[in-house]
Amino acid sequence: MIEIERKFLVTSPQFKKEAFQESRIVQGYLNSHPERTVRIRIKGNKAFITIKGIGNETGLTRLEWEKEISVAEAEKLLKLCETGIIDKVRYDIKVGNHIVEVDVFSGENDGLIMAEIELESEGEVFKKPSWLGEEVTNDERYYNAYLSRNPFKNWS
Repeated sequence: MIEIERKFLVTSPQFKKEAFQESRIVQGYLNSHPERTVRIRIKGNKAFITIKGIGNETGLTRLEWEKEISVAEAEKLLKLCETGIIDKVRYDIKVGNHIVEVDVFSGENDGLIMAEIELESEGEVFKKPSWLGEEVTNDERYYNAYLSRNPFKNWS
């Protein structure tokens, strides 16, 4: 139930040529408080409810609990979510021993492309592809819950 994740901006569309899978994701937040977010997500033909806790001092590690629910349930729950639905396409890319997930946002967050990599430990070494740019793990503006309330298009 622990998630260790690093986030990076993406500097080139090269990742699309390396992707082995892509799927559309629509998600909303029943609660977007930074100490405890409750997310509803439809990814392809599956749906999930996820609860995430506050990150540790480094911002890399936090509690995450997720359960699959039916798409019909998720569609109903999305109607109860706070304003600001996230819409994105996720590309999965195998890089070394890891899967890097690259999210290409649309709608209110159009123009934002971000990569995430989940690790086994905070100090784990991983291969960085050439299209990975600035690390934004500790920048809360790049959390999806923040983006749902403060869309990328409104950043100055």
